[in-house]
Amino acid sequence: MINLTSIFGTDFAGVFLLLIILLTRGWSLPARRKESQIIFVLVIATIFYCAGDAFVSLCDGKTGYPYLRELNILGNTYLYLYNLIVGVGIIYLVVNHIDQTVPKLQIAFFVILGTIEVVLLVLNFFYPVVFHIDSANVYHRDRFYAIFLIAGAMLIIYGYSYYFISKLKNPSLRYFPVWQFLTPIVMAMVIQAFVYGVSLQPIGYAIAFAGLVICLQNECIYIDKLTGVYNRYELDNIKKTLMHLRKEKVAALMLDLNGFKAINDNFSHAEGDAALCAFADILTSVVQTDGIVIRFAGDEFIIIIRRFKEDNIDRYRDAILTAVEKYNETSGKPYKLSAAIGGDIFTHTGEDDDVISAIDHLMYKDKKEYYKTHSKVSSRDNPDR
Repeated sequence: MINLTSIFGTDFAGVFLLLIILLTRGWSLPARRKESQIIFVLVIATIFYCAGDAFVSLCDGKTGYPYLRELNILGNTYLYLYNLIVGVGIIYLVVNHIDQTVPKLQIAFFVILGTIEVVLLVLNFFYPVVFHIDSANVYHRDRFYAIFLIAGAMLIIYGYSYYFISKLKNPSLRYFPVWQFLTPIVMAMVIQAFVYGVSLQPIGYAIAFAGLVICLQNECIYIDKLTGVYNRYELDNIKKTLMHLRKEKVAALMLDLNGFKAINDNFSHAEGDAALCAFADILTSVVQTDGIVIRFAGDEFIIIIRRFKEDNIDRYRDAILTAVEKYNETSGKPYKLSAAIGGDIFTHTGEDDDVISAIDHLMYKDKKEYYKTHSKVSSRDNPDR
């Protein structure tokens, strides 16, 4: 038995909560344009989901109105399609947020999963296999309903697993607690799957997105608005954390763009900003979930890799230089990026400033070597060097 009062109440609460997120631009994240767009689409889709859920609940069992049964079929089809949209969207968001990219294999999986579900829903119009609406305009689940339930469960489990595995490697993911916004969705899915007539998924998704935007907006305090990597606030947090660790092996690298002032002077500060963003993207793509990238000051960046297990930092240094060269070959820019890199491995003793000073000194030595064979366009005491 469907409780319309309960359904309308939860659906209205979901729409109201989502409209607050929409109108206050809670979905808009500085330096996270792609993620902002994904969240915006998910919020809009969820508003329609809440409205659609209320509509099909109202239609269920009603007869005597033209096209009401057809509208009921279309409405329920969208509810199934929404589960695909939000499931893939959230997992894509999680993976992209953690790694700043989504592997092609995962994209292929999303495409295959989406194709299967869309084909089933199209087929359902002609040969009901997912759900059907009987002559009394009442909704019934069919034999392939379980496919959508299993697909949703697989995506949720994958999201949890990917997050916790990544968090073991990169403790800074504390600002992105995936479990907090996935849990309301899981609870709503489980209850709705086993208790017919209860509609909790719309409000579950609304609560999840509210938690998501709060987490991401909180993280933005620690994000450099230009480049999208972490800022000095996060470095300070890392220092405080490491002060209490005496045996953790930490790799730290400092990087500085060679000739950055010349880019600003010769090609404009806007082009200089673009160079900084490109360099930050290179560093992020190399480090991925192994550690974090911090914009230290101007064109200086720091990479911190905790729980480091290798004997030297050569792999990261070589990968960064290779990525920079690849960028120069394909960017089409009238200048070439070049970076001075200094770094080492430290068994942490609580003396954080010693670590920063040490890698800064090593980076400067590398810069001096660079300028032995290149024109020195700026000086050490110029912050735009």
